[in-house]
Amino acid sequence: MNGLNPIYTEKRECQDCYKCVRNCPVKAIRVQGGCATVVPEMCILCGQCVEVCPSNAKKVRDDLPHVRQMLAGKCRVFVSLAPSYVAEFPGICPAQMVRALTQLGFAGVSETALGAQQVSAHVARTLAEQPERVLLSSACPTVVAYLQKHRPELMPLISGLMSPLLAHCRMLRETYGNDIGVVFIGPCISKKTEADGHPELLDVALTFEDLRRWFEQDKVNIASVAAGDEDRFVPEVAQEGAVYPVDGGMIAGIRANCAVNDCSFMCFSGISAIHGGLSGLDRLRVSNGLFVELLACEGGCINGPKVNLRGQTAVKRFQILRNAAYPQAAIPRHPTMEIGRPLVADLPHDPPFTDLQVREALKAVGKRSIDDELNCGGCGYDSCRGFGRALLAGRAERSMCVTYMRKLAYKKANALVHKMPSAVVIVDESLRILECNAAFSRLLKPGTRPAEESQPTLEGTLLSVHVPFHNLFSNVLRSGEDIVDKDLRFRDTIVHLSIFTIDKHAVVGGIIQDITRPAVQKEQVIKRAQEVIQKNLATVQKIAYLLGENAAESEITLNSIIESFTPPKLEEDPGAADNAWRKLYRR
Repeated sequence: MNGLNPIYTEKRECQDCYKCVRNCPVKAIRVQGGCATVVPEMCILCGQCVEVCPSNAKKVRDDLPHVRQMLAGKCRVFVSLAPSYVAEFPGICPAQMVRALTQLGFAGVSETALGAQQVSAHVARTLAEQPERVLLSSACPTVVAYLQKHRPELMPLISGLMSPLLAHCRMLRETYGNDIGVVFIGPCISKKTEADGHPELLDVALTFEDLRRWFEQDKVNIASVAAGDEDRFVPEVAQEGAVYPVDGGMIAGIRANCAVNDCSFMCFSGISAIHGGLSGLDRLRVSNGLFVELLACEGGCINGPKVNLRGQTAVKRFQILRNAAYPQAAIPRHPTMEIGRPLVADLPHDPPFTDLQVREALKAVGKRSIDDELNCGGCGYDSCRGFGRALLAGRAERSMCVTYMRKLAYKKANALVHKMPSAVVIVDESLRILECNAAFSRLLKPGTRPAEESQPTLEGTLLSVHVPFHNLFSNVLRSGEDIVDKDLRFRDTIVHLSIFTIDKHAVVGGIIQDITRPAVQKEQVIKRAQEVIQKNLATVQKIAYLLGENAAESEITLNSIIESFTPPKLEEDPGAADNAWRKLYRR
C-alpha cells in the first residue's frame, strides 16, 4: 500500500492563506515557510482542509491504481459498498450498481450495512447485559481518531467494537475465503486509515469521487447499464443497517434489537457538536444504559467529505430511509461473530507548555500583555494563547498573526518615510495632513532643530495653511492622475514636486525636494548634465547617419563618373581604345 498519508499538501500550490488552519477542528496543520501541511499525528481525516482549500493544494491519496493492479492479479475481489450510495447515485437501482461494478472486474458486490447490523447487535447485547454502561459508538473512524488523539478521558467509554466496515470485511472473508480481495467504496477519507491499519481485512478504500473517475475512464455509463435478476448484492440484502448513513441510523438499528427508553439514546453529528456535547460525560452515572451515536460529518455519512454534493441533507435522508429494507417490526438480531478490538489513546506528543512560555512566545509577535491578545482568529487559531502554543510546538509562524504583520508593515513604512531626505506629506480628501516627516517640517521652518521637528505636530492640520500649491493635491484627489517632476518656486527656494495617489480620490502623498540645497544642486547638475550628454549623443548619431548616407551617395556618383571617363586597357581590347577616343572627340 502507498505509504503516503491519506491527506497531503501539494506544496507548489499552497498559497499562504491559512484557511485550512481556520477550518481544521483539531488544528492538525503545520505552517513552515508559508506552506501549510497536515500533521498526521494530530489529523483525524475529517477532510475539512481538503474541502476549503481555495487553491486545491490539499490532496487525497489516489488508491485507484492499486485496485486496478489487484483486479489484474487476484482471482476474486469483492466490493464493500457504503449504504450512502443511494444518495450519491440517485435514480440508480441496486441491480444497476452491481452490474456496473462487475463490469469493472469485481467478483461480487456486498453492502457494508451487513457489518453495521452486526455492530448494532453487539451494542444492543451490551446495553441489555450492562445497564450501568455509558457507550460511545466506534462506527466512525474519524470520531475514534478524534477521541484517541484529542479526548483521551473519554476512551474508556468507547464500545470497543470494530467499525461496520471492518466487521463486514471479516464477514466476507469468513464467507468467501481469506484469499479474496476486499475494496471499500464510500464517501469517507478516514476509511483509508482502516485499510492501512488492517490490511488482513481490508485491502483498499476508494471514495465515491474515485468511483466516478473510474466509470469515466472506462466509459461505463451507469445510468444506461442494463441489469438482470442475477445482479444482486451478496451474500444477502441488508436491512436495518442500510440506515446507518443518516444521523440516528445506528440508534434505529439498535432499537430494532433492544427496546429501551428514548433517554438511553443520543446522537451528535459534526466534530464541533461532538466536542461540546461530550464534555462531562465521563463523570455521568446511569442506571438504564446510555448509548451515544457519534458521526464526524453533520447529518451523517450522506455528507461525507467525498460525496458529489454536500448539503441537501433532508433530500438525501429521505432517499436513504425510503430505499432501506427496514423491518416493520422489531426483530431480535443476535451477534453471529466476534468483532471486538482494543482501542487505546494515541495522544500527540507535544510537551506541556507553561503559561509563562506561552506569554514569552506571544511577545515575539508584539503581544506583551493580556490587552494585546485580541483573539481575532486571523491566524486560524481560536485564541492568541492557542497560537502561542502552536508557535512553541513549531506548527505556526509569526507571519500568521495579522495584527503583528500589519504593525510591522506600518513600522517599516513609517521608518522609511521619516528617514527619507526628501519632504513627504500624506493628506486625506479634505487636505488634512495624515502624516509627514521631519524633512517636511524643516522645509516649512528651515531653522528647526532636530529635537523640535515633531513639536508641535502637523498631523490633523490643513495643508493649505502651510503651502501655497495645495491646489495641486486637490487636482490629483479629484482626477486620480499623478503629477510627476514639477518644479515650483516656494518662498526663497525652488522645489521639485511629485504627487501620487495612495487611495484613489481619498488619500494622496507628495514628495517635495528643495533643489536649491547644495547636495540637491549637485544631484540636479549631474542629472541635467546626463540629459545634455544623451541629447548630444543622439544628435551626433543622427549627423553621422546623415553624413554616412550622403557619403555613400557621393561615392556612387563619383565612381560612375570615373568609370565613364576611364579608357579601357589596350591589352584587353585594342579596338576599344580607338572607339573610346572617337566618342570623346565627338563630344
